[in-house]
Amino acid sequence: MQQSRSFARVIQKQVSANYLLFLPQGYGEDPARRWPLILFLHGAGERGSDLSLVKRHGPPRLAEERPGDFPFIIVSPQCPEGQTWDVDTLLALLDEVCDQYAVDEDRVYLTGLSMGGMGSFALALAAPQRFAAVAPICGAGNPLQVRPEHARLPFWVFHGEADDVVPAALSAQMVQALQAVGAPVRFTLYPGVGHDSWTQTYANPELYQWFLQHRRA
Repeated sequence: MQQSRSFARVIQKQVSANYLLFLPQGYGEDPARRWPLILFLHGAGERGSDLSLVKRHGPPRLAEERPGDFPFIIVSPQCPEGQTWDVDTLLALLDEVCDQYAVDEDRVYLTGLSMGGMGSFALALAAPQRFAAVAPICGAGNPLQVRPEHARLPFWVFHGEADDVVPAALSAQMVQALQAVGAPVRFTLYPGVGHDSWTQTYANPELYQWFLQHRRA
């Protein structure tokens, strides 16, 4: 005889992550001031246990070279060798940093390149309520995971037209899916550019100005 039953069980997961932390000039001078935060996800080539690899590209590198240009807290975790970005780990890290530092949780921005662009799409779709704006670079995602609740989250997607590592069509698919639910999306496709579409993107001050124009809805 068939029986209908149900159960509830709490499952706990212990996670850990090594990360670089950049605090902007003036941080801590006014105890009441809350700062915007950028969560940066690196690509596959920077995985491992050597945190200096994370500074090869993107915001952590630029913040070290020009600290006065970045009015953000920048959190740059390192993905272990042989793994890809784990949403639970990243959300736990974000919780930890927001608890420990003066973060304006209405101005938390997410970006990443290549594998980190994929991680940015995955994390934003899993927890859209945590972010004010997202900028995936030469990444990819699952268009079937785009839902109406993603309509409030602004995206600026970047890709090189000649990328032979992660085809630009994969970013285009995500752009189309997000536009279909009404999300505000910008798509920059660099003509003739290969996989490295991140160098010129992160060097462009307009990206950081765009971040600061957005607050969590």
